[in-house]
Amino acid sequence: MTAGAQRWRAFWQILLFAAGLLVLTVISAGSVYLVNKARDDSKWVLHTLEVENQVNALLLEVRRAESGARGYLLTQGAEFLADHEKAVAAIVPALDRLAHLIGDNPAQRESIEKLSAAIETRLGQFARETDFVKQGQPDKAIALAREAAADSTTTTISSVASVMIREEERLFRLRSVNADQSQTLAASLTGIGSGLVVVLALLSIWLVRRSARARNDAETRLRDANVNLEAIVDERTADLREANNEIQRFAYIVSHDLRSPLVNIMGFTSELEELGRDIFRRIGSLAHVPADGPPIEGADVVLDGPDKQLSADFSEALGFIKSSIAKMDRLISAILDLTREGRREFEPVRIDMRELIEAIVATVAHQAAEAQAEIVLGKLPDIVSDRLALEQIFSNLIDNAIKYLKAGVPGEIAIHGRTKLGYAIFEVTDNGRGIDPKDHQRIFDLFRRAGTQDKPGQGIGLAHVRALVRRLGGTMSVSSELNVGSTFTITLPIKWNASNRNEER
Repeated sequence: MTAGAQRWRAFWQILLFAAGLLVLTVISAGSVYLVNKARDDSKWVLHTLEVENQVNALLLEVRRAESGARGYLLTQGAEFLADHEKAVAAIVPALDRLAHLIGDNPAQRESIEKLSAAIETRLGQFARETDFVKQGQPDKAIALAREAAADSTTTTISSVASVMIREEERLFRLRSVNADQSQTLAASLTGIGSGLVVVLALLSIWLVRRSARARNDAETRLRDANVNLEAIVDERTADLREANNEIQRFAYIVSHDLRSPLVNIMGFTSELEELGRDIFRRIGSLAHVPADGPPIEGADVVLDGPDKQLSADFSEALGFIKSSIAKMDRLISAILDLTREGRREFEPVRIDMRELIEAIVATVAHQAAEAQAEIVLGKLPDIVSDRLALEQIFSNLIDNAIKYLKAGVPGEIAIHGRTKLGYAIFEVTDNGRGIDPKDHQRIFDLFRRAGTQDKPGQGIGLAHVRALVRRLGGTMSVSSELNVGSTFTITLPIKWNASNRNEER
């Protein structure tokens, strides 16, 4: 399968996944909305039924009060009076509950006001009728009952209650239709969504089967290509082995030839050190000669002033030269070891990281002074690892930090470390020119450099550093922005065990 076909297949798979997710989201949101709406519609339907029941319950209590009052008026029986009083006591709470239930409907609120007034009038009539009977004046009670019948208060109560019931029946029909529509929409949405899910599932099955066929075809081509793979691998391995041997021979020759001038430099540096002592001893003796006196002989002449500073600078320069020669000698020895053994085996030893990095800082102190850079060492945990590899790692990072400082800005380079979960984390931070985020991976590639190429280099330092860090079982990363600075983070095992050493070949 070509790269374009793979991209199209991935695109369609992502599109189907997104479509399925969208369908499920729409179905879920729509279902939740419609279910809530159906619940609200059902609640209003129940509310309508409850209002109707409450109106009927109120009418029932009014009729019970009417019946009890008439029975008491005709028979003056205590049981009729008790039933009447019980009904009267239930009328006001029933009326209040009805008023509460229809509070959302302006038309019903108007009706409840009329109903309340009529019921209040009728309750007053009931009270006067029973009082006349209790006072032994049944004739007046009967006359009052006839007057109430002519006043049509009871008819008003019944007619207003009928109006309210008809209004609730109208609302019941409307709300029932709304509830049915909500349920129908919910069912339709579920059906449509289920259909879309089935369609998407069928498309996914088709794509999976198509991918399976493509994979089977690729496996067939791979088996065909593997027929002669072993012979091809043997041939390429032999070529690589020969090329590797040639590189090792070349490295051995170059390293061997480098050692000869290095030995000469070491010898002449020692001679220069001896010669420098003689020269400054002679300068000191000449500086203390009286105007007309003979030269002072002896080794106890003390230099002062510019001669003393010149002697200190000379000794410091020789120290830098000797430390750099020692570093170069170690590097040449490492190259020779690689050529002799094929690849140097790392030797884990306990390392005082502060001492190691202080030694590296001492070798670059002259460059740091010229760049007006200050190198600050923070807490540095000790680890068990390969000394030469760590020297190469931190030498390269510190040298780069000095090399790529911003011109005219005092350099600030900080090196510190910490431990976490069995690992030591070291950070080398500077305030230099920084690295563009798009080049963060580029700088770790062989012979690849980033930014303005105004500094000497071949683009192999950071690649070599990362390879060493990986061989030591660690990781390396960079965080940087242009004109802000860089932070290189190295994570290494605190104890590099013999069981995992030299595994990365």
